[in-house]
Amino acid sequence: MTDGIFLGRPESVGEGTRLAVKDLFHTAGLTTTYGSVIFAEHVPAETAESVRRLEAAGYAIAGKTNMHEFAYGVTSENPHFGSVPNPLRAGRIAGGSSGGSAAAVAAGLVDAALATDSGGSIRIPAACCGVVGFKPTHGLVPLDGCFPLAPSFDHGGPIARSTASCAPMMEALVPAFERTQIESLEELSVGVAWLEGCDPLVRARVEEAASRFPHRRPLDVPRGDVSGSAFMREVADVHRELFAEYADLYGSDVRRKVERCLAVSDAEYERALAERAAFRERFEEAVGHVDLLLTPTLALVAPPLGAREDDVLRERILERTYPINVVGWPALALPCGTAEDGLPASVQLVGRPGADALVLAAGELLERELAA
Repeated sequence: MTDGIFLGRPESVGEGTRLAVKDLFHTAGLTTTYGSVIFAEHVPAETAESVRRLEAAGYAIAGKTNMHEFAYGVTSENPHFGSVPNPLRAGRIAGGSSGGSAAAVAAGLVDAALATDSGGSIRIPAACCGVVGFKPTHGLVPLDGCFPLAPSFDHGGPIARSTASCAPMMEALVPAFERTQIESLEELSVGVAWLEGCDPLVRARVEEAASRFPHRRPLDVPRGDVSGSAFMREVADVHRELFAEYADLYGSDVRRKVERCLAVSDAEYERALAERAAFRERFEEAVGHVDLLLTPTLALVAPPLGAREDDVLRERILERTYPINVVGWPALALPCGTAEDGLPASVQLVGRPGADALVLAAGELLERELAA
């Protein structure tokens, strides 16, 4: 089961909580590839700030995990290092781009993982592998020493087997982080959205999770492919020089996407920035005064391996996670019961910027309710 999950492992694992680190974060003396053959021999001299903070808090690196090449994809089918297997079901994707991180947790190879999320890359694999993934407020977790994808969309955060295990990671990653105590889900008002278009059992499981909140109501919250050109322009700026020299060493999937990104014009970028600002206003207005937004994480369970990341599949996987990166709000994905093909559905809890502790506290209570 470890084949395809780890890209590098230390000679020995120290004492402490076993930690997987997405191979996007620098680790001194340990190969860091970014999921690319271009960097197959890259060994950083310094460790990323987030990794250092976790090590200082008693986490021990057990391995660097496989991922979608350059974190630009949702399946973690990597043409250079192999597809990440889904520990729950052979032949299904682990999700991406942090597929190896979620798979390592789901397989019991580690206790927790540090990953990144630019359009859903923590929450998507967490949903596919039946574990918990938390995308904090944008900018809260430092990304120094982490290869970027689209910087104003990029987030760092934890993947673990339970919401309770995410909280101590956040305390280590963000020294000012303070937990919030909630006695009952009755204390929270929740808006429910984005149920339409889900596979039937996924929708049923998410509706059952929503029913645990006594004070809930449906909300009409916008989503859609907003600021796509802004995201793509940021990707282009990251890869422009590297791609000019090494285009033939990019996998065909990511090469095609980077070529599209490089074609984004200044006018398209400026228009996308304006659309993003307008979307943020509409989103906040639609959420209104509820404490949390509750949605499905994905509309479907983990798709089959080998389906490849065509535009239709990519859009369907991203349609409920990417909007939360556009606004930069914190979001938690947690499993909420068995759905199609005996695979888990996942519910997403979203809070306002800075409400990270509230999202985690609510997630922990919901987790207990669902397990009862």
